[in-house]
Amino acid sequence: MLIYGKQSIYYLIENHPDKIETLYLAKDVDKKEYAALMHQAFALKRIPQQAAQQMSKSGNHQGYLADVESIALKPVSFLKDKTFVLILSGITDVGNMGAIIRSAYALGVDAVVISGLNKISYEPIARSSSGALFDMPLLFCKNALDIINDLKTMDYAIYGAVMDGENVNEVNSVPKRALILGSEGEGIVPRIQKKLDYKVKIEMVHGFDSLNVSAAGAILMDRMR
Repeated sequence: MLIYGKQSIYYLIENHPDKIETLYLAKDVDKKEYAALMHQAFALKRIPQQAAQQMSKSGNHQGYLADVESIALKPVSFLKDKTFVLILSGITDVGNMGAIIRSAYALGVDAVVISGLNKISYEPIARSSSGALFDMPLLFCKNALDIINDLKTMDYAIYGAVMDGENVNEVNSVPKRALILGSEGEGIVPRIQKKLDYKVKIEMVHGFDSLNVSAAGAILMDRMR
């Protein structure tokens, strides 16, 4: 898996250097930084800008690219003794997904479940999460209903972000809870809404009716933790 961008790369160097297989530099760095990188266990290679552009498909690599280990998914059993789970149901924008995972890690969520997709695009999510994806326990379930049913057997209460929900400030958070965020356009689909124990929303002011899903998710996670 290829990761690029200075912030993401240095997050891995500082927190998970063992996950880096090869670091590619497509820029000049000062002697002190280069010496520190040379002392790491991973391979270090200098490459021309043209090669970096090809590797990143013209992405904003900032001169830093790395081959890293693939993300290891957790089994459903991992959730049995956890208390706060986030489910992303049908969210497709990798920028939103990365931002949500970054917030989830910062706000103490125990695990994130990605559902409603055929596969996960790990590389852009890892970049947009600024590396937090490597610390956030991750599960994948194509059908959100399956993971909801599993969580209910583990005594989780299921919360969902919907426009006609109750003010999240007025809804009690039970000891074991899962929060579902729906897709950018459709939100949580009706068949999943039927499985919710609680419908929650963020009370707006000034007649404003919606927030970006990553912003809304961060607010809901903070108020439910």
